[in-house]
Amino acid sequence: MTGELTAELRGFREVQRLSYACAEAVAAQLKPGVTEREAARMQREWLYGRGVRDWFHRPFAWFGDRTAFVDFKIPLQFFPTNRRLEAGMPFILDMAPVFKGYTADIGYSGCLGLDPLHDKLLADLRDHRELILREVRERRTLREIYQDVDRLMVRQGYANRHRAYPFGVIAHKIDRVKQRRWSPTVFGFGTQALKGLASDALHGHRDGWSPLWSPYTFSDHPPQPGLWAVEPHLGFRGTGAKFEEILVVTDSRDPEQSAFWLDDDLPHVRRWNEGAV
Repeated sequence: MTGELTAELRGFREVQRLSYACAEAVAAQLKPGVTEREAARMQREWLYGRGVRDWFHRPFAWFGDRTAFVDFKIPLQFFPTNRRLEAGMPFILDMAPVFKGYTADIGYSGCLGLDPLHDKLLADLRDHRELILREVRERRTLREIYQDVDRLMVRQGYANRHRAYPFGVIAHKIDRVKQRRWSPTVFGFGTQALKGLASDALHGHRDGWSPLWSPYTFSDHPPQPGLWAVEPHLGFRGTGAKFEEILVVTDSRDPEQSAFWLDDDLPHVRRWNEGAV
């Protein structure tokens, strides 16, 4: 992150930090026998207790080989199940709350115990964070950057698991959401946030860009200024790991100001900086 943040960006950083604090608090409580549904409920309750009343999407939790989306074929398979956590299992917590009208979408990878393979995946994600920022600053097209992420994964020996997401996205735009006392969800997604994404899609289609960062032709354009929730997701057989955080893209001609990660004080970044993996 470079320079002093605007009040608007501080609002997004606040909800992103709140989300990661939730992930760390819930991860610390996970133990053998906890189900994905229980872990998702723990996230909801933690955030509700701190004022969250709306969502881009409600919390997800994936355990074991579900962290690598093994055999995922339809969207319903992403929702939490009764899969129980066991010692040595990897897990991913994923949540996208709206707080004070600001949105975040984060992914937190952990493991219940020591696992050198999982540590290696987490360490290798660092190269993806650096590659994405560098190529966004170079104003490569979103599709080209996606392809370069794919190639890096192949060199590292991993499978691309974000391709299993709807439309194969590695990222999507996020924005402010109109504050309401209560907002309904549809299939786990907040209706207000979905309206914003649909509006972006409509305007983008007219102007030649998409709010979805995918491997397809509709992403064959340079990064659009705004905030992007970016989530490279590595898989190796039955183990998956990812991070998800906000990338800020501007129209500045200064390379460092043209794109930057909203916050470098996040669990995965601290882990890399402390040399824990």
